[in-house]
This record gives sequence, structure tokens and C-alpha cells, in this order.
Amino acid sequence: MAGHSKWANIQHRKGAQDKKRAVKFARLSKEITIASKMGGPDPDGNPRLRLAIQNAKGQSVPKDNIQRAIDKGQGGGGDDYVDIRYEGFGPGGVGIIVEASTDNKNRTATDVRSAFSKNGGNLGETGSVSFSFDQVGEIEYPLSVGTEDEVMEAAILAGASDVETDEESHWIYTVREDLQTVADALAEHFGADVEAKSTKLIWKPQNNIPVDGDSADTLMKLLDVLDELDDVQNVYDNSELSDEEAARLSAE
Repeated sequence: MAGHSKWANIQHRKGAQDKKRAVKFARLSKEITIASKMGGPDPDGNPRLRLAIQNAKGQSVPKDNIQRAIDKGQGGGGDDYVDIRYEGFGPGGVGIIVEASTDNKNRTATDVRSAFSKNGGNLGETGSVSFSFDQVGEIEYPLSVGTEDEVMEAAILAGASDVETDEESHWIYTVREDLQTVADALAEHFGADVEAKSTKLIWKPQNNIPVDGDSADTLMKLLDVLDELDDVQNVYDNSELSDEEAARLSAE
């Protein structure tokens, strides 16, 4: 998480937050629409929709927006969307996994390939990167929910496998199959007044690769370009930035 968290923090400090917020809202709404289309409008009977709604609420998406996205899925929105994963390498040999939801695989593949090739990377075959990551559940809570020890205790009792705390959030990890069970137990423990900021399956690197200097500059540009593509939902990487390098990038 070190590289991913610091990259997110660098993005935050560089500004353009209105744009980032709009992109995030659009992605969350898109996921709700696709989930509604594929599995029906009832979150109790549609686990994907239930998670999508939880994540939207955790990011303060208005209820009206959530309902419109559900209705869009029932009205024909989300037709022909497929989930697809791309894997490649960035500067310094950093592994990158890109998850997309698209209604045009050729367009998305071209956009992703172009982003890699123009920013010091190259697209690889499926499996070329993911073997060095683990797919796990991740639940993010704000620091205000409790101390590190309090969250650790609650998470372990709920069945979590690991907990990390940084300057931004508490990050709770689960076995892939246990994500919803742990999320429900934590929601009950913390109460209705506290929403998880996100609850999702992620690709967590087994080991991180240190990057600095020109490689770090180019990598950040590549990750930023990928993150801004319309069809992309999530980007994961196994880079590791030192505190000094993160501070340098944040100041640019």
C-alpha cells in the first residue's frame, strides 16, 4: 500500500480536486448502473450493487445520484459492458494492473496501450503482473473511527486478516471470500453514523519496488494518465516511494 497511498496523496496535493471528484463520482455511478443492469435493482439480492452503493455513500455521493444510476441500469444503461483487466510494466520495472468496465474493448485496449507506450511503460500479457499480487478485500475507514489499536481489535474480531494505518485512513484487509462478511460485522460494530470510505476487492502487491528520480516522475505521469481514462475503474501498482521522494513529487 505504501506506493499506492503516497501516489494518491501526491494527487491530492497537486490540486485539481474538483475534476478528480467528478471523475470519482462518475465511476461510482457507472459501477452502480452496471451492477443494477446485470443483477437487478435490489441490493439485498445483488452483492455487486450492494458494494457499489456502499462505496458511493462512503464517498458522499448524493442519494439522488445513486438512485438515478440504479434506474439507468434498469432503463437500459449498462448494456453490453464487460469487465476487463490489463497488466503491464512501468518505469523501473513497476508492475501495474488496470481494471476497466467498457462497452468497446477495442477502444479501451487502444487507450490503455497508448498510455503505457507514451509514458515509459509497456503492456504485457494477462498474468504477467498479477502473479506477484494477491487479490484481497480492502475496507477503508477514516481515522476518526478510532485509534489504531481499537480498529485493529474490531477488525480481527470481525475476521480480517490484516490492518494498516497511515496518515490518511485505516486500511482493513480480508481474504477475498470474506470481504462482505467482515464489512457487515464492522458496519455493525461502528454503527450507522460511520460509513466505510470504500469496500472492494483489490490487487495488493506481495512486494514493492522502490522508484525515484526520473523513473518516479514518469511513473506518476503514467499512473495519472491511466487513472483519467473514461473506461478505467481502478489502477494498482507495486511501486514504493521514500518519504523524501513523495515530498519532492508533491511539491512539483
